[in-house]
Amino acid sequence: MDIVNKVKEIFVKKKKIEVVKDTVKDPKMTALMEEKEKATKEGKPWVAVLNTHINKDNIKNGFFELDWNNEFIEQLIDAGYKGESNEEIVDKWFKTIAKNILQEQGQDPSRSAGYINTKNLSDDKSEIS
Repeated sequence: MDIVNKVKEIFVKKKKIEVVKDTVKDPKMTALMEEKEKATKEGKPWVAVLNTHINKDNIKNGFFELDWNNEFIEQLIDAGYKGESNEEIVDKWFKTIAKNILQEQGQDPSRSAGYINTKNLSDDKSEIS
C-alpha cells in the first residue's frame, strides 16, 4: 500500500512540474487561457489570436491561430452568422473583419486576393490562413 502511494506521488509531482514548465515556457498563452476561463465562467464572449505564423519563404502567406469560447459562437449566431461547424462560423466572421479592413483602407473587398483556409485544431480552436 505504501509503495502504491509513493508511485502515485511521483506521478503527481511530475505532472505539477510539467505544468509549471509549460507556464514558464509561454506566459502569454497561460494568460490567454486564464482570460478565456474567466470570460467563460462569467458567461462572456471571448476570442483571441493565439499566434501569428508567417511563411518565411513568402511573407504574403501565413495564418492566425484563433481560440474562442462557446459564448463567442453564440454571439456570432445571434449576429446572423451561420455554418455547419464553429470553425465555419468563425471563418465567416473573420472574412467579414478582413473585408471591413479593406473597405476602411479604400480597397475593393470583392477583389480576388486568394482565399482563407480554415483548419480545425479542436472544438474551440482553429488555424486561419
